[in-house]
Amino acid sequence: MFLLCLLLLLLVSVSSSLNLPPSYKISDQHIDIATSAMEYISNSPSPNHAVQNGINMLQDQQFIKLDERKPWPNLQPGGKYYFEREAPLGSSLVAFTVGKKYRSSSCFKILGAHTDSPNLRVKPKSRRTASDLTMLNVETYGGGLWHTWFDRDLSLAGKVMVRRSGGRLEHKLVDLKKSVLRIPNLAIHLQTPTEREAFKVNKEDHLQPILAGYISKALTGDNNVTKWTEGHEPLILNSLASYLGCTVNEIVDFELHLYDTLGCKFNGMGEEFITGSRLDNLMGCFVCLRSLLNHGSVGLDSDYDVSLVALFDHEEVGSSSTTGAGSTIIEESVKRISMSLKGEDEPKDYLEAKIRNSFVVSFDMAHAEHPNYSSKHEKYHCPKLNSGVVIKTNDNQRYATNGQTGYIFREVGRRCGQDIQEFVVRNDCACGSTIGPIISSRTGMRCVDVGTPQLSMHSIREMGGTKDVKMAVDVLEGFLREFRDIDDEMKGEEE
Repeated sequence: MFLLCLLLLLLVSVSSSLNLPPSYKISDQHIDIATSAMEYISNSPSPNHAVQNGINMLQDQQFIKLDERKPWPNLQPGGKYYFEREAPLGSSLVAFTVGKKYRSSSCFKILGAHTDSPNLRVKPKSRRTASDLTMLNVETYGGGLWHTWFDRDLSLAGKVMVRRSGGRLEHKLVDLKKSVLRIPNLAIHLQTPTEREAFKVNKEDHLQPILAGYISKALTGDNNVTKWTEGHEPLILNSLASYLGCTVNEIVDFELHLYDTLGCKFNGMGEEFITGSRLDNLMGCFVCLRSLLNHGSVGLDSDYDVSLVALFDHEEVGSSSTTGAGSTIIEESVKRISMSLKGEDEPKDYLEAKIRNSFVVSFDMAHAEHPNYSSKHEKYHCPKLNSGVVIKTNDNQRYATNGQTGYIFREVGRRCGQDIQEFVVRNDCACGSTIGPIISSRTGMRCVDVGTPQLSMHSIREMGGTKDVKMAVDVLEGFLREFRDIDDEMKGEEE
C-alpha cells in the first residue's frame, strides 16, 4: 500500500512538472465544453437517445414542443421551438428560433448533422447458437471499420415498443449499460500466415457476438410464445422485460444497437485529444445544438431570420428514409414555419424567395492528417487536430461547397477570429459524401460542407481534438450571427 501511494505521488509530481508547450495547455473553457460534448455522446448509444438528449438540452432553455402530425399554433418572432420526426422517441430532430426582427424578406440559416453511426444492430430474428454458446444474430449498419469491433465489451441500447393491457402502445428507451456481448478474435496460432498478414472479416460469419456460455431455454411459464417472440433470444427478451418493468408478452418490437461500453475519454499528455465512439457524427449534433442554444440566449433581439438545426438519421446508408436528409423534413419545415409567420401582404412567391436567400451549413466530421499514413492525404490540404473547422470541397459534387459558399463560411471565421482549414481528397482516392448535396439539390438552397477534423473515422473508437469542440461552436454561432451581414454585402456587390 505504501509503495502504491508513493507511485501515485511520483506520477502526480512528474505530470505537474512537465514543461508542456502552449499548444498542449488546454483552457478550462475548452475542457468544459469538450466534457459536455463527451457526456452527450457517451449517453447517446443510439440515434433515439441522441435525439432525446438533444431535446433535454432544448427544454432546459424553454424551447416549445411542436407536433408534426397536428396543425401548429401561430409561431411568434422571438420564439424557440422543436419537433421530432416519428415521435415519440424519434431518430431525427428539428429545432429553430425566430428572430425578433423577423419580416417578409427573412431567410433560413440552417445547421445540419446526422444522428447515426456505423454499428451492429439486432436482426428481426435474433436467436443464434454455435459451439454450445448462445450468440446474438446481428446485422452490419453502414460502412464500419469492423475489425475494431473485435475484443470489445459491448452492450445493447435502443427503442422498445410495449403494448400495455388495454392495447395502449408505449415507446421506451433502453440502455443495458453493462457488458453483455463480445466478439472474440481468432488466436494467432490458428491463423495461416496469409490470414495474419491481411485480417479479413466475413461480416456474416465473424461478427456474431457471444451472449452467454450456455444454450438458453425457450420461453416458458406465463409467456405466450408468438412467431415474433419465437425468433428472438429469450435472454434478450427477459432482460428487456426486467429493464422496462413489463412482461415479455407486452414487448411487440424493438430497434436495438450494439455499442462499446467504454465511453468518451480525454487522451494525450495535455488532454488535448478526445477518444470515443460515434464522434462521427454526434459531435456534429452537439456543436449544432449548442450553437443554436447560445444564439437563442443572446442573439434573437437583433436577428431578422429563422435559425434552424436539423439532425437527420440514416446518413451512413444514403439518407433515403422518412427521417433522413433525403426526406421532406427541410422542405416541410421551411414551408410550415413560413406559413405560420406569414403576413397579410406577402407576395405569392415569397416562399421561393426565402429559399433562394437561405443557407445550409452541413456539419459532418472531416479527415485529419494521419501521421502514419500521410501519403493518403492531398499534401496541400491536410487538416490538423485542434486547428479549427474544415471546409470540405469536391468538384465532383460529393460535397456541396462552391466558391460563393466557401467564401461566406471563411468570412464568418474571419469575423469570429477562427482559423478555417481546407480539405480535398486525393485524385486517386474515392471521396465520401454528406447530407449537403442531398439537401442542396432537393431544396435549391446554397450549402457549404464543413466539419471538425478527426482520426479513425468509422472505428468503434474514434479520435478528435479537445480544442476543436469550442472552435466549432464559436464559428457556428458566428454563422448564425454574421450570415445576414455577409450575404447582404455580397448582394450589394452583385448589384
